[in-house]
Amino acid sequence: MAKRDYYEVLGVPKNADNDSIKKAYRKIAMQYHPDRNPGDKTAEDKFKEAAEAYEVLSDADKKARYDRYGHAGLGQNGGFSGGRGGMTMDDIFSQFGDIFGDASPFESFFGGGSRGGARARGQQGTNLRIKVKLTLEEIATGVTKKIKVKKQAPCTTCGGSGAKDARSVQTCTTCRGAGYVRQVRSTFLGQMQTTTTCPTCNGSGQMVTANCGTCKGDGRVFAEETIELEIPAGVAEGMQLSMSGKGNAGAKGGPAGDLIISIEEEPHELLIRDGNNLIHELYVNFVDAALGTSVEVPTIDGKVKIKIPPGTQAGKIFRLREKGLPSVQGYQKGDQLINVNIWTPKKLSHEEREMLEKLRNSPNFQPSPDKSDRSFFDRMKDYFQ
Repeated sequence: MAKRDYYEVLGVPKNADNDSIKKAYRKIAMQYHPDRNPGDKTAEDKFKEAAEAYEVLSDADKKARYDRYGHAGLGQNGGFSGGRGGMTMDDIFSQFGDIFGDASPFESFFGGGSRGGARARGQQGTNLRIKVKLTLEEIATGVTKKIKVKKQAPCTTCGGSGAKDARSVQTCTTCRGAGYVRQVRSTFLGQMQTTTTCPTCNGSGQMVTANCGTCKGDGRVFAEETIELEIPAGVAEGMQLSMSGKGNAGAKGGPAGDLIISIEEEPHELLIRDGNNLIHELYVNFVDAALGTSVEVPTIDGKVKIKIPPGTQAGKIFRLREKGLPSVQGYQKGDQLINVNIWTPKKLSHEEREMLEKLRNSPNFQPSPDKSDRSFFDRMKDYFQ
């Protein structure tokens, strides 16, 4: 089933600011919250849909990619985020539970007793950024790449807890294992309940009395992981993709950060990219241009043969339909444009010079005014009009 437009989901215009997006999300989250709609699968789906939309539109980088490329620019099934297709309730409560400031909107508005265990434990890990170089051939078809990433990973000795052993872990005496504390304060509207991260255990719900000897209590060690990247066809230089949860591990069991992938294009020897179109500079000698011929030209899929009609002028552009690159959304494919250049020999034999001298004064060899002196890109504009 196709995903709905995120702006439509939250009911905000494309020029909405962060405050408007936040207010719209809060309103929908309160309306479809599971505590208000127990057992209602439709309400749960709308609740998750709103969270997914808010995750993208509240992040400047993800929002920019979504505005430009739509859902396809954010990846597939939540792997390349901008949209978390596999987002769970725990993800939502841990990630967006603080959009009202210190208070969780779900706990302070609905009591919060049933959702206490869904809060994130420990400190979230930081994001990692890498660059991936792609050839035009890889961009044309999409590619799966395996890369090795050095990052902070959960300590295998203690399982990420940071404790020496099980006896070294105790329930936090401040929050009694909840990871958060509630405070009641008086306002002109009456008493308001807020929920904040426990200052003693930093949200972990546990206290460590003896640190793990391997990670020294942090719960993380540096390690190398091989990660498989599925890069969609049609990506472009500078585009960023992200893999949720593939960044640095969080401290003491906290959620991992994301892996941000920045795309770089390797220059092609014979083709130049212009958006989804590809350009090839073809050189023919003036005899072939005058008499006509057939030549092979390179494309992203291999060589193809094209006809050069008699009397072809320098600057003539031939078009090979759908021989360019696909759009990242997959809706259409670009063309290949072949720009004809006339090659003039620098050295001539005595016989060649004599033949050309005889042709010099022929009426057919006198140039006539045309558009051949205009720039290539000016002529391209005429071509598409």
